[in-house]
Amino acid sequence: MLLFGRWSTNGISVEDPGLVKYINLTPVVVPRSYGRKSGDFRKNEMNIVERFMNKLQVTGHTGKRHKLTSGRFTGNYQTIMRETERAFEIIEEKTKKNPVQILVKAIENSALYEEIAAYQLGGIIARKAVITSPQRRVDLALRLITQGIYRSAFQNKKSLGHVIADELLAIANNDPKTLPIRERNRTEKEAEGAR
Repeated sequence: MLLFGRWSTNGISVEDPGLVKYINLTPVVVPRSYGRKSGDFRKNEMNIVERFMNKLQVTGHTGKRHKLTSGRFTGNYQTIMRETERAFEIIEEKTKKNPVQILVKAIENSALYEEIAAYQLGGIIARKAVITSPQRRVDLALRLITQGIYRSAFQNKKSLGHVIADELLAIANNDPKTLPIRERNRTEKEAEGAR
């Protein structure tokens, strides 16, 4: 079976050993399960492209001032699917590689290893570095990638497919200007200081 009838997921490898069980590359033609695999831990059974497209529908808030990510999502899955397929075509034209491999590489590059946990110690709030679980690493990576895509697409003349392709290629190449790589570096530096 080929994704969108064009791309195979058989030869794709996940280089990060911690994420192998959490990035599902089972072959599907149309990445749509209609919610049959929803839930906390059943999302690992869902194809990673479908999880990425679901996250593109609702990217989540980027903090208290969430002007860019609130009130503008209509949940039109067909549009997201068409734009993702177009982005994969653009990636294939530019790199001559499998675009699913580029998506997996982008997730690996933006998945952070450590983050900060705050707890109360007497009258003060102490911060401590904690290791991030693999499930949370994938979830945060997908959220940061989609938030970066929507920040780039906001008031941009390019189509969403072009913006998705450009962002995925930049993240896969570890470009420090992209939102996920910048956030991962900032969070890991904070965690290093809180050790």
